[in-house]
Amino acid sequence: MIRAETGVDAESMRAARMDPGRFADLYDRYAAQLYRYAYQRVGAETAEDVVADTFLAAFTQRDSYDPERLDARPWLFGILTRKLARHFRAEKTHYRALLRASAESTVDGHAERVAARVTASAVRAPLVAALGRLSAGDRDVLLLIAWCDFSYDEVAAALDIPLGTVRSRLNRARRKVRAALGGIDPTGEV
Repeated sequence: MIRAETGVDAESMRAARMDPGRFADLYDRYAAQLYRYAYQRVGAETAEDVVADTFLAAFTQRDSYDPERLDARPWLFGILTRKLARHFRAEKTHYRALLRASAESTVDGHAERVAARVTASAVRAPLVAALGRLSAGDRDVLLLIAWCDFSYDEVAAALDIPLGTVRSRLNRARRKVRAALGGIDPTGEV
């Protein structure tokens, strides 16, 4: 995961106020990360639209960016998460489609890859169903941590919620997902 050096984002945002072309620095640095996260949530077509909307909103709001924020990544993911909330219906439809999708055929390769795919296929449908049953807030916290490798502080900043709320939502989401999977931890952590 590409992370900007401390303060580089704040400098890019300051420069973008005077020279809008400098906003492209943020796009270059974070567009792929935002797209991957959105793609996993709503699929390819909607992800492209939501990421474009996110950067348009960020560009429009660049003059109000807090220069004390050295890292723009949580700010951008916060905007993206709010955009995704507007596309919640498409996300729910995507989860339902994943449930109906047949298991992927195994690709020839190493025995470990095959075993991993078989294991993943076994929990895919229940995992997708469990994610679909989570509240939007719980799902946002869980997926930002699981798919984007966000820290609790970054999630709090992205969603503009207190750190304690991040912890309680994550705990609740993990508990519900584990229960839906019959006590299995999908991350494989002990």
